[in-house]
Amino acid sequence: ETMKRSRSVGASSPLNGIGKQDGDTRRKRKVAEISQALNVTPVDVAALRRMAISEGGLLTDEIRCKVWPRLLNVPTDTLPENPDHNQRENNKDYNQVLLDVQRSLKRFPPGMPDKQREGLQEELIDIILRVLGRNTQLHYYQGYHDIVVTFLLVLDERLATALVEKLSTHHLRDFMDPTMDNTKHILNYLMPIIERINPEVHDFMQQAEVGTIFALSWLITWFGHVLSDFRHVVRLYDFFLACHPLMPIYFAAVIVLYREDEVLDCECDMASVHHLLSQIPQDLPYETLISRAGDLFVQFPPSELAREAAQQYTASTFKDFDLVSEQQRPDSVLRRRLREKQALEGAAAGAMVATAQPTVARRFVRLAVMGLTVALGAAALTLVNTALEWAPKLDLHIFP
Repeated sequence: ETMKRSRSVGASSPLNGIGKQDGDTRRKRKVAEISQALNVTPVDVAALRRMAISEGGLLTDEIRCKVWPRLLNVPTDTLPENPDHNQRENNKDYNQVLLDVQRSLKRFPPGMPDKQREGLQEELIDIILRVLGRNTQLHYYQGYHDIVVTFLLVLDERLATALVEKLSTHHLRDFMDPTMDNTKHILNYLMPIIERINPEVHDFMQQAEVGTIFALSWLITWFGHVLSDFRHVVRLYDFFLACHPLMPIYFAAVIVLYREDEVLDCECDMASVHHLLSQIPQDLPYETLISRAGDLFVQFPPSELAREAAQQYTASTFKDFDLVSEQQRPDSVLRRRLREKQALEGAAAGAMVATAQPTVARRFVRLAVMGLTVALGAAALTLVNTALEWAPKLDLHIFP
């Protein structure tokens, strides 16, 4: 399927590792399920989240235009008109934004006519300055434009502006502080995750004193700056928009763990390890890594890692994770989720015997279930109209 405006060439996500005919059948089934979730009243946001997380993500940009706003709880029927660009030069961030946008050529599809690209770059500048102008508490950072351009290539300018503004005041809020203290705090979650899974890799990296700066551009651009294939970028955005705001750091950990052999074969010094890890492979098995990141989030939630991550503690908007996690207690919704998980596992046992390795099959099943549970503790949970007893308490300004 192609969009009316072919901005992002080939932004259709593949269903990996299965035959073409079987893949087409699963793809059609998924499109139908997404359509059904969009057409019920109220919209079934939990089902949309599951679809965005599970294999192949949201499949096409046409679907993303409909689902991404739902995942961020942005109403599309009352979008404000975008004013004409004005007084750019009077904006304190204009010169830096202009430089970054001018350097963003590789983020546009190869073969896009210069005139079309230049028009989109003008829209990109407008969106960034508009969001910053409306939200004076936000501070521009280099890499922000990499996130904004992804939305602009999928959505039109008005919708991209609305979603970027919501994202900037929620998921990206810590990156947009005057200092990098909170960004560093989020990066501090990386090593505890790695240590839980592979102490050998963790100790090697600690001995090399490589730190976590190699993952900074991954985190603050949601990998948009470092992946060359736009299909992979939007597939990750499907995943991140459907999940907890810390999911990108779990995905960063999964990439490091996937490269275990390369890391351990490297010279144990900061320069060598940093160089290796900062050069991200372009042929990663994205679906497997997404599944793995979801597993790790469920197994080692942020509340469990917070103490280690806060060893060099600075005040962070994530300080309320423990408070929110305390409010997570068994109730009818969680019991229903458990029943759904058991039903899914039973169905998967029969359906996937001949099509995938058992461990991979179990991961995809758990990942589908995670669509219902992964956002616990996040502001994103308020998108779901459930009867959670503690839902009103999510007005805790976890993301001010």
